[in-house]
Amino acid sequence: MSRRAFSYVLALFFLLAGIPAVAGAAVFNPQSFTLKNGMQVVVITNHRVPVVTHMVWYKIGAMDEPAGKSGLAHYLEHLMFKGTKSLKSGEFSAIVARNGGRENAFTSQDYTGYFQSIAVDRLPLMMKIEADRMTNLVLTDDIIEPERAVVIEERRSRVDRDPSSMLGEQIRAVMFQNHPYQIPIIGWQHEIEGLTRKDLIDFYKAWYAPNNAILVISGDITVDEVRPLAEKYYGPIPAKPLPERVKWAEPPLNADLRVVLEHARVRQPSWSRRFIAPSQMHGATEHADALQVLGEILSGGATSRLYRKLVVERKAAVSAGGWYSGRLRGPGTFGFYISPPPGGDLEEAGKAMNEEINLLIEKGVTEEEVKKAVQRLQDSAIYARDSYRTPARVLGGALAIGQTVEDVESWPERIGMVTVDAVNRAIAHVFKDRKSVTSLLLPKPTT
Repeated sequence: MSRRAFSYVLALFFLLAGIPAVAGAAVFNPQSFTLKNGMQVVVITNHRVPVVTHMVWYKIGAMDEPAGKSGLAHYLEHLMFKGTKSLKSGEFSAIVARNGGRENAFTSQDYTGYFQSIAVDRLPLMMKIEADRMTNLVLTDDIIEPERAVVIEERRSRVDRDPSSMLGEQIRAVMFQNHPYQIPIIGWQHEIEGLTRKDLIDFYKAWYAPNNAILVISGDITVDEVRPLAEKYYGPIPAKPLPERVKWAEPPLNADLRVVLEHARVRQPSWSRRFIAPSQMHGATEHADALQVLGEILSGGATSRLYRKLVVERKAAVSAGGWYSGRLRGPGTFGFYISPPPGGDLEEAGKAMNEEINLLIEKGVTEEEVKKAVQRLQDSAIYARDSYRTPARVLGGALAIGQTVEDVESWPERIGMVTVDAVNRAIAHVFKDRKSVTSLLLPKPTT
């Protein structure tokens, strides 16, 4: 996947992938320390292969952009691969490639991250050049303008030519009435076109600082080996005062909303319904773990409730499921989706899913469903330890939204304590008497 594609969708990976966004002490056993300049360092030792993943996470994302300047965080992410005072434009990536490494970056609503996967003996070099672009990025019009065209073309290819992405933007625009989650990460084209060199430099100088960053290293290395390297390369960078973050509040939906998109590129129609829900860091956070279990019950594979009932038994769909997006600084969402079989009626498929939602609200889930879902989630945490990349992504993503290492490490235990009553209370909190956004994605009529 290209850097451009990866940057726009990685946030969805953490929320929708089968691996949960946290793991227990028996899995990762991270060690953490903080440099004098405020930069947190996390090390996850894995001696399976002589490779490390080196990640720097900045606690700044699209939701922190000034009003009218959407796409700023993502645009800057692109420009971070250009030159510094000591490296020519493109030289950063060339160094990584020459040393046999792989690199990428990503922007989400909540954070921005940069990483390299490379042989462990090349880690000092990666630290050196990553620390360099934390403070010494060079932005001139000759650099900025060609990359603006790249960003705009990315928007055209990934959004404007993709009906599902177009619909997603419209859904978020009506679902969030006040919160900046309503604005696309990649930005609106007319606002990208208006971003200035000063906008980019001001954003970079305000937020790219060691005391707003987390260094996560996972792989064939120990904390005792990382500490002197982190102190050498990142330690000399001075901390800086950070702008005060806006504390956004989101009012409840007071009406059921419906969004319909017809497009000639649509081949498979789909129906979805979304509810605003608590996240790990926003709202009634005590329900977050139970909602994750609920998501597993509803959509955790071919034996999950919605797939089994709607696809296998009722044959009302070719795909059906639900999802919970809760690893966020702001409000989360809980959603349901269904696609009818070839020649099937989308409205009928939506009615079938609505029946299942009503049954869920009225009857809740069973103790056996909770037990099996909890076991699957805990098992997935165990499987995650075989990867040297996943731990860095998991821990970095959690810490970047404000969670602690202890929050991450306690996840399997917390999931194991989720009861059927807790899940049913979460269902009542999110769905009962709460308004939603229903969307339909349809082929454009030919006549």
